[in-house]
Amino acid sequence: MNFSGVFPPVPTPFDSVTGEFAPAALVDNITRLLRAPVAGVLVLGSNGEAGLLDETEADRVVAAARAVVPAGRTLLVGAGRESTRGTIAACVRAAGNGADSVLVRAPSCFKAQMTHEALITHYRAVADASPVPVMLYNVPGMAGFSLTVPIVRTLAAHPNVIGIKETSNDLERLGQFAAITDSAFDVLVGWAPVAHAAAVAGARGAIIAVANVLPDVCTQLWSLATTNRHAEALVLQRRITAIAQLVSSAHGVAGLKCALALMGAYGGPVRAPLLPVSTAVADDIRAALAQWQS
Repeated sequence: MNFSGVFPPVPTPFDSVTGEFAPAALVDNITRLLRAPVAGVLVLGSNGEAGLLDETEADRVVAAARAVVPAGRTLLVGAGRESTRGTIAACVRAAGNGADSVLVRAPSCFKAQMTHEALITHYRAVADASPVPVMLYNVPGMAGFSLTVPIVRTLAAHPNVIGIKETSNDLERLGQFAAITDSAFDVLVGWAPVAHAAAVAGARGAIIAVANVLPDVCTQLWSLATTNRHAEALVLQRRITAIAQLVSSAHGVAGLKCALALMGAYGGPVRAPLLPVSTAVADDIRAALAQWQS
């Protein structure tokens, strides 16, 4: 499976009146993304508000995405749960609904007990049982801890573990993951402000929120960075960083949905306990987008 390129982590759209999952809006948003040369899409990631959906909703999201993502593009599905049993069940359901691969975050509710042994045991059980390949998801800002290089190196030897998404600005750790010698193990960067540097450090692809807003720009950045056109890539990276921060680390899913609406796509509400952005934040996002709308 090829993970070279850019994968937008697609937000889950909700109806503005009922708050229910809006499948037609998801199809419209993904169709818009597929007009750009993205390698595929991720649904049910952290930007998909996965932790706020029930399992029936999650299954409907995957099925709706699969209906529009063609066989030539990769459908990656978030399937991490707090228990090993629940994670395995989510992987099986995602595969049954058409996922090409699953992205599995580490359990974090009992983070003090997530030792080297516990995490290795968890991920091996998931990889053994998953009908589709497993990609690890390292997101220390959300989990409260990081998957270590020894853990990742051990898991990379499993035949059904194909890579890792590193969502942080720690380029040293990303480089260490990329240096794992298994050629079938791919590293994807999840932090847009370091996308160019991550490509230089060995990342195979990028799963970045801003790609939902500016898919053509993000794919251009990745193309420049991976074809040794580094001066051009650096200029584009600097231009994209401001809006990337607003729709990810600064304002999260609410900022991302606001930006989508401002770009003419479907944003819609976030789900409680998340709150929408303020008028002032919306104005900041509008100003940051202005250079891309001329």
